[in-house]
Amino acid sequence: QVQLVESGGGLVQPGGSLRLSCAASRSIFSIDLMGWYRQQPAKERELVATFTRSRVTNTADSVKGRFTISRDNAKNTVYLQMNSLKPEDTAVYYCYARASYTDSWGQGTQVTVSS
Repeated sequence: QVQLVESGGGLVQPGGSLRLSCAASRSIFSIDLMGWYRQQPAKERELVATFTRSRVTNTADSVKGRFTISRDNAKNTVYLQMNSLKPEDTAVYYCYARASYTDSWGQGTQVTVSS
């Protein structure tokens, strides 16, 4: 299993930006799939953006053009840059990793977009 530690959530006004970070306990080269999901109140957890070991990315239509997933291999860290935030982006954001057929989740970080 991979230990994942998220940071970077908070309160931001509509149109603002935030960057989330997720530090993994092992080399991300050894992780098959890694990225971000989010869960809004009374809704199911949904994919935001992920990338595979071969760097193929998958981004939800609702955030395309506004959110960007990236990685720092040396730091074993994945980032989610969120721009032009909207109130509907308010959610708990979870880092996710799949390695050796095992799913791992971070503890979640709250993002609130409100004026």
